[in-house]
Amino acid sequence: MSMHRVSKSYFVELNQRIEKGVKLALRDYLHEKAEESRHNETLGFLILIIGVSFFIGGMIVTVVTEANPDWLLFIPYKLDSHPYSLIGLSFVSIGLVMLILGIVFSIHSALQRASYMDRLKETQTLEAQTIEPKEG
Repeated sequence: MSMHRVSKSYFVELNQRIEKGVKLALRDYLHEKAEESRHNETLGFLILIIGVSFFIGGMIVTVVTEANPDWLLFIPYKLDSHPYSLIGLSFVSIGLVMLILGIVFSIHSALQRASYMDRLKETQTLEAQTIEPKEG
């Protein structure tokens, strides 16, 4: 069972709302989910940056340690048994995986946030229609 890390101030604010008897409206929920998606998008970009760092580090290690490596696009494949060349290959592989995962996670979070924002706009227009006095 996975646990999400939530700041202590969030629980304090939620307890204050419950004590005051204020319900957490759909609009507030959607706003919180949009903020969470924005945060996840930022984490995706950070994962992407770490992946690029690993990838470039692995390329530099490979180029420095290998005299003439064979390349498959941008991945070295025929390396000698020297440990540094294997570390370079590992860094390149890890960096490429993290780069791809960061891009996918960022795009997924951005699409989720757009969905929450659309639902938030619908909720706000619905609330405006119900609060608006009807002419008759």
